[in-house]
Amino acid sequence: MAKQLSNGTGASVGQSASDVVAFHGTTPIAQASLPAALATTTCIKTTGALTYGFSTSAKGQALIDMVVAIRAALINKGLMA
Repeated sequence: MAKQLSNGTGASVGQSASDVVAFHGTTPIAQASLPAALATTTCIKTTGALTYGFSTSAKGQALIDMVVAIRAALINKGLMA
């Protein structure tokens, strides 16, 4: 049986970053955070010599690290297997 979570004004799960939430039978955990360095270091170079589209290999690696961190957070919440 479906359960309505909103009265038409929106729904919120977890009221703060420290509230624990889980999906699909996983253990509830607090909100994951992405290291600030990963969120700000990706920079695509559009001219000159390219390293897979990034101005440096470190910036390309930072993007890979960010994707790995996002994947881990989704798995830990039970939103991805």
